Order: sequence, then C-alpha cells, then structure tokens
Amino acid sequence: MATRRIGWPSGARNQPESPPLGAQDRELTLVEHLEDLRRAILISLIAWALTTTVAFVFNQNLIAILERPLHQALRHTHSPFGQRVVVTSPIQGLAIPFEVAAVAGVALALPVIVWQLWRFAAPGLRATERRLAFPFVFGTLFFFALGGVFAYFVIPIGLTFLATFLGANAVYLPDLGSYLSFLALVILVFGLTFELPVALSLLGAIGVVSSQQLRRWRKPAIFVIILVSLVVTPGADPFTPTFLSLALILFYEGSIVFIRHVLHH
Repeated sequence: MATRRIGWPSGARNQPESPPLGAQDRELTLVEHLEDLRRAILISLIAWALTTTVAFVFNQNLIAILERPLHQALRHTHSPFGQRVVVTSPIQGLAIPFEVAAVAGVALALPVIVWQLWRFAAPGLRATERRLAFPFVFGTLFFFALGGVFAYFVIPIGLTFLATFLGANAVYLPDLGSYLSFLALVILVFGLTFELPVALSLLGAIGVVSSQQLRRWRKPAIFVIILVSLVVTPGADPFTPTFLSLALILFYEGSIVFIRHVLHH
C-alpha cells in the first residue's frame, strides 16, 4: 500500500533530510488530510466508548482496587466504621461509577488513541523523525504508567500519616468522592513528573543538552527537583514529596548515563 505524505509549502524544504519514501508517495490534499483526522478521532472515540462500557461493567472491582490504599491507611485509625468509606451526596452513588469507568476507559483505550495519532502524524515526518518519535512515544506512555503505579503504592504512607496525625482526638471518615479526586490528582502528578527522563533524553537526542552539561547542572537540578516535588504534590505529608523527589533524582542520574552511553555512543 502506498504511503501518503502531507504536502509542505513550496520552498519550505529545499534539501530533504532523508530520501523520499518511494516512487508511489504523493502529497495529501487538504480534504484528504481532514478526512484522515476525522477517521482517527472517530476510531479513538469508538475505542474509548467500548473500553468505558467494559470498565463500567467491572466498576465495583475497579473501585475496590482504587480504595485499597485508603483501606491500608484506615487500619491505623480509630474509625468506628472500620475500613468503610462514606458518601455525602445521593448523586455520588451514581456519578462515581460513571466517572471511574470513563477515566479507566481512557487508560484502556490509550494504545488505540496513540496509534491513531501516530498514523495521522507519521506521513508528515521525515524518516529520521519517525525513527526518533516512536521510541519516545513509547517511553512517554511507559513512564506515565510507571509514575501512576509508583504513586498507588506510595499513597498509603502519606494517607496513614494524615489520617492518624490527630490520634484518638478525631475520627477519620473519608468521603469516597473526595478520596478518588485526591488519588487521581496524585497519580496525575506522578505520571507527569515521571516524564523527566523522556524530556531529558529527547533534548539529548536533538543536541540541546549533553551528559556533561547535565552533570554540571546536578546540584541546581536536585534543588529544583526537591522544590517542585514539594509544590506539586497534594496534601501536607512529608513522605509523598520525598518519594517523588528521590525517584526524580534517580531519573536525572539515569538520563545522564543514557544520553552518554546510548544516544551519543
């Protein structure tokens, strides 16, 4: 099947960086370009609708998994309800399963969505750009997922500290909706900040930074990492930003090694 490329303005590329893709290549018209975009959006929406439906069927299991960090914290409290959570609005009983299913649907459909975006954008990239883009797209997804998993196992430590700080002077009755919003925010923060090695590696691959520069910037970089970890993590416990900053410092050091021995080998 012939590969199609997006047309570039006349004179924008006088000297292509890489050879043409083949004799059958042709430029996409604006209508064809918009048609490809419409198809990518439609397939992504269908994938999201299907995965959301599946997630809604298993919403009780998903909510039980999401509640597990909170249950670990509640074991150390003096709540008369044990490890049960509360809802403070009659609407929450219906809204929470739909919200959880919608978010889980996005996560499950993400491979399809990314693949459709890749198919849409790839024809307009040079061969060298495509070779560079694919591993970094994969790395972005991997490190975001890694950050979410890391946050999931770190959250119980911070929650236990916050829930037991007042001791027996107060009873902790967690609201399920508020907890899930807090959990989603922490996972999002960890997922985004875990993109640090991807960003540094990309800058190293295109020659913006080098491993020598990153080594020289090590001390101010560690200071910035600790400061950012303190600012972006929700809650007031000291453990969550500590774990985040330690992970980011390790990623910074790992990026130095990766840029030096892999990218510039």
